[in-house]
Amino acid sequence: MTSTPVRLIFAVFLMALVGFYSTTADAADEREYVLGPGDIVRITVFQNPDLTTETRVSESGTLTFPLIGSIQVGGQSTLTAEKTIAARLRDGGFVLQPQVNVLPLQIRGNQVAVLGQVNRPGRFPLETANLRLTDMLATAGGIAATGADTVVLIGMREGKQVRREIDVPTLFASADLSNDLRLSGGDIIYVQRAPMYYIYGEVQRPGAFRLERRMSVMQGLATGGGTTLRGTTRGLRIHRRDAEGNVQVFEPKLDDLLQADDVIHVRESLF
Repeated sequence: MTSTPVRLIFAVFLMALVGFYSTTADAADEREYVLGPGDIVRITVFQNPDLTTETRVSESGTLTFPLIGSIQVGGQSTLTAEKTIAARLRDGGFVLQPQVNVLPLQIRGNQVAVLGQVNRPGRFPLETANLRLTDMLATAGGIAATGADTVVLIGMREGKQVRREIDVPTLFASADLSNDLRLSGGDIIYVQRAPMYYIYGEVQRPGAFRLERRMSVMQGLATGGGTTLRGTTRGLRIHRRDAEGNVQVFEPKLDDLLQADDVIHVRESLF
């Protein structure tokens, strides 16, 4: 006769085992692709080749399958859709123990547009339900050299339009990845052009340059190769536009911080 402590230990073990498999199933379901309008899928039923069907998810999120007719799958993961179709086949008495597989052939319903200063702009599918912002940036080839550090995400959440600005370097510098947002179909990711500053006059490489964070006037000059033999850092001038659009001209200190669209003029030495 099994003792009470042994039975209790066995019961606890069974509960832990069920909890483990439930958690694993939830995690697997989260990784599955979520079906959306316009997707084309192939549905197969094990040992029932006559039921193999290629069909399109309609704008209302339904598809048509032999024997069971129209079925709602929009917004479901492929794993959930398999269970839904299997349940309809079993409950209708068409297949005793159906093993259903749903394979997306063309993903059109859940796509994200990545625009602006990325290496490969375009529209990309959400291949899993838990795809994050950084995953999609990587799919688009990463931020281009001309791209800003801040990424704009526009989309719909709970029926409301949202707009978020995400500082990518700060995201990776901290242990808090809460701003690595989960994406939804229809989201737009926009990477704007990085802020620039300009140098002209007696410098080695006059032109436009990317403005890095907390870049000083001295660092800006160094990026331009420094002054020529005829140039001097004395009497530097910065042309800066204020909030009203008026241009202010002043002499900066070398450790002053540059701002976006500043124009540095390096004068010729008089001696």
